[in-house]
Amino acid sequence: MPKALIIGAGDGLSASLARLLAREGYAVALAARNVAKLDALVAETEAVAHACDAASEPDIARLFDAEGDAEVVVYNPSFRTRGPIADLVPADVQKSLQVCAFGAFLAAQQAARRMIPRRAGTILLTGASAGVKGYPRSAPFAMGKFALRGLAQSLARELHPQGVHVAHIVIDGGIRSARRPESGDDTLLDPDAIAETYLQLIRQPRSAWSWEIEVRPWVETF
Repeated sequence: MPKALIIGAGDGLSASLARLLAREGYAVALAARNVAKLDALVAETEAVAHACDAASEPDIARLFDAEGDAEVVVYNPSFRTRGPIADLVPADVQKSLQVCAFGAFLAAQQAARRMIPRRAGTILLTGASAGVKGYPRSAPFAMGKFALRGLAQSLARELHPQGVHVAHIVIDGGIRSARRPESGDDTLLDPDAIAETYLQLIRQPRSAWSWEIEVRPWVETF
């Protein structure tokens, strides 16, 4: 049974992805700071849950010691702090960079160390609109997501020739959720539909690998 590790699991996109991969025959492992919130998802998907701070080097090392043979690794965490540049709290800005970018480096490094000898594996990094266009009053998130995109591009160029597929997914639009319900005209991204795109990336033949793909609602401007 192939294994998939989803870091930054919650009740949105990562939950949709966990359900889909479980249906497709993957043994799913979930990592989050608060694993209690994953109880229902764990029961539904028969996943294993790990408590993990994505920006902590020791936590990520322990996670990969337990789940390092995963064929698929998805990095999904984000931390956003907003406000005028003059008023931003430096510690919050640092946390945004650590969660959005440094944690992705830690996870990708651990995954690469295990996938390169096998010459196989997939690393998927979840990006955002902020990774390709910086918005006002959102400098920290743009900094973190721009860094994540640079990491993905660099890793793809390094690891693709070694048999490891790296892809960055730009989520360009709002995602439907209980807190953000759909109005009925598909103006929000369906998390189940995004998960299908991740699965397509996992299954891409290596003769036509993508390093980046954007997904957005049909009404989203860009």
